[in-house]
Amino acid sequence: MQIQEPTDNRKKSSPSWTAFLELGFRPLYLAACAWAVVAIGLWVFLPSSISAPLPPVYWHAHEMLWGFVGTVAIGFLLTATNNWTGANPLHGRALGCLLFLWIIARVSLLLPYQASLLIALIANVLFYTTAALAVARCVLQKRNPQNYGFPLLILVMGASSAAYLWQFYQGTDHSLVLQQYATGMLCMASITTLLARRVIPFFASRAVEGLDINRHTLTGQWQTGLSALAILCWIFNWPLGAGIFLCGAGVIALWHLFAWRPWAVRKHPLLWILYAGYAGLALGLLSTAAYCFGWIATFAIPMHALAVMGFSILIMGMITRTALGHLGLALRPNRNILYCYAMVLGAAILRLAAFIDHRFTSPLIHISAALWMLAFAIYIYHFFPLLIRPRADAPSGKPVALKRAP
Repeated sequence: MQIQEPTDNRKKSSPSWTAFLELGFRPLYLAACAWAVVAIGLWVFLPSSISAPLPPVYWHAHEMLWGFVGTVAIGFLLTATNNWTGANPLHGRALGCLLFLWIIARVSLLLPYQASLLIALIANVLFYTTAALAVARCVLQKRNPQNYGFPLLILVMGASSAAYLWQFYQGTDHSLVLQQYATGMLCMASITTLLARRVIPFFASRAVEGLDINRHTLTGQWQTGLSALAILCWIFNWPLGAGIFLCGAGVIALWHLFAWRPWAVRKHPLLWILYAGYAGLALGLLSTAAYCFGWIATFAIPMHALAVMGFSILIMGMITRTALGHLGLALRPNRNILYCYAMVLGAAILRLAAFIDHRFTSPLIHISAALWMLAFAIYIYHFFPLLIRPRADAPSGKPVALKRAP
């Protein structure tokens, strides 16, 4: 028996709309990464060009959470649901319409009109609601109970975005804006921990010979419950309770990290980047708990800890590993992918270092932003030709047939 690694078949196939809209990760990974470059470039280097109907700092916060991080999560979930249930939630024209809603929301928030804020709110709600319903249809029809929570979390993400934008449409109440933003952040953290617990042990066990990792399902369920309670406490304005539950969720994340034997994956970049992101997520949860206890003065510190150390590092790991797998390519990182990892790690470290000494805040933020933009630009450069073509192992250069949701 001869075993072969997947090969690169780009020269035998041409770009195809059918392939591009085959699975959610293809258009949404590209859209999110392109927006990661544009949005950070505008915010850090050309802030005066942001003419959104909300203050630039709030535009930046909204677009990085709901415009970038949430989009990657939905792209992953739409693709993973196909694996979990055997039914493709969205593809073809339906997936193209979802992408169009996303574009409307992004463009509307760059226009200097109050009405465009309402258009962005509606488009964003429709984007998250459509994705949630598509995932829900598959997991419910295929009776996949372990994934029932994802549609609900996606809906909460969309609702928190709508509430956030509505505050600016009717008149800003800064305390409510912060509450809605934190709700979205904590909801995204819950989605991320759920996904990380699902995929990291699986990827590690498959990639490292002899490595058998326990998924720690029971402690994972405790972590999910604690995260949900933290979200409820934050919504009902009880920061002490939110801090207690977040502390528990963060400690469990650290326990998972060490139980997954990180030393065993040190020679596998596609794995250790995920471990690094999960470690950042744990520290982000603990720093958010510290803010709830009053030990950290500004919410910007835990917010960036969660975003740049947790979400962004995990995202870079996930969009490279899952793209290679779903494109039928060998699971080996090339030089471009390693550059992406180094740059996103450097960007995260420098962004948090900017909080230490205010004398160096501005240069550190600018260097961090440049590394961030370059990391995602390299991702686009490397994966764009692949994501618009059929899988490398597709027969005759045609897209691999997928099951449709009934």
